[in-house]
Amino acid sequence: MDFTDEEKNKKMSKLNQIKIPVDIQFNNWKLVRERDGLTKQSAEVMWVEWNEEGKFKSKHDEPAVDRSLIMSPFNQFFTWQTTTITEIVEEREDYIKFNTLNSVYELWKLS
Repeated sequence: MDFTDEEKNKKMSKLNQIKIPVDIQFNNWKLVRERDGLTKQSAEVMWVEWNEEGKFKSKHDEPAVDRSLIMSPFNQFFTWQTTTITEIVEEREDYIKFNTLNSVYELWKLS
């Protein structure tokens, strides 16, 4: 089937449509559970402290004993949540290895 120049131009104009920018979140964090290699990634991480009743007390940017890691998104559909940290084994600027109540994890900052 042959197209006229006008038909070709109409088809080409569809290629020049305005593009709407989309904010794509990159996975900047990678968490690996030691015992089975379970791997989770997320754009952001948050460290949560719990009160004596096990309810939310406060959120933090830094890990510490008695805090849990939560991986984004930060809503009811979060990627992963650990039990509370019992020991920080090793910590560098872009890496942390920590023990929780029931697991050992390694967390890397990818970018």
